[in-house]
Amino acid sequence: MPPRKLKVAIIGPGNIGTDLMIKVMRNSKHLEMGAMVGVDPASDGLARAERLGIATTAGGIDGLLALDIFGEIDIVFDATSAGAHQRHNALLQAHGVQVIDLTPAAIGPYVIPAINLEAEDASNMNMVTCGGQATIPIVAAVSRVAKVHYAEIVASISSKSAGPGTRANIDEFTETTRAAIEKLGGAERGKAIIVLNPAEPPLIMRDTVFVLSELASQAAVKASIEKMVASVQAYVPGYRLKQRVQFDVIPPGQPMNVPKLGLRHGLKTSVYLEVEGAAHYLPAYAGNLDIMTSAALACADRMAQRRIASGIARGLKEIA
Repeated sequence: MPPRKLKVAIIGPGNIGTDLMIKVMRNSKHLEMGAMVGVDPASDGLARAERLGIATTAGGIDGLLALDIFGEIDIVFDATSAGAHQRHNALLQAHGVQVIDLTPAAIGPYVIPAINLEAEDASNMNMVTCGGQATIPIVAAVSRVAKVHYAEIVASISSKSAGPGTRANIDEFTETTRAAIEKLGGAERGKAIIVLNPAEPPLIMRDTVFVLSELASQAAVKASIEKMVASVQAYVPGYRLKQRVQFDVIPPGQPMNVPKLGLRHGLKTSVYLEVEGAAHYLPAYAGNLDIMTSAALACADRMAQRRIASGIARGLKEIA
């Protein structure tokens, strides 16, 4: 008997939603597409899903609830906006549907597969942001060796890879990423910056991470970072260090002034990353999309595996 798969729906047929749909169809071990949901009948993502034989609706969340297949949907990915996600989540939770949130709404716990996927089992899981998925694992890697006072990340993405949803959520991006740097990364204080680069030809996603921690073995920090990079590469093959990890010692006599923390000294670690996309939907420069959709897929696949094993999925009631 072939392995059972759970049906999923995607709300938001834009860049992220369409890329995620293709990943579900090509790469997922435990998931299959059930529905694609939008609000624009002329959406390219809806048209593409329809051509692939997937149920579609341009009626938004209400249209999804009205679809015949909705009763078989176990997991819904929300790739819309932080504001819209509030209502979407409330309605889906009322029907007992697992929600994977790709917006910066942060209703549920932050989840980064390389850090805390195995520990989380909430009904709403938040994928933080593309910059967070790329950079917070590095902060967490340093935190595993030494106490982190401050971490600052700069995510630079091609303007062409930033759709309307990304642009509408920039303020939420910076706040959600900052909070996750502290929550998951372990930093006392975090800061996040996003840059939409209009360069032609489009540039691949680049991320810079600066971490100020207590003094620690540079070899141990480097080893921890390299191990974390390998963990992320397990689900995002295009994730890599752009150059070697760099260190600077900040002596007690020349401390740095960290906003809201005061003077701190220790070890400054600088990490430069590159994220190349798998080019499932957009070109390879759109690593910001690839890391978000790859993380969401890894999260949902793990959730589906748990539900199939326990027989409690909505679409598997016959084995409950």
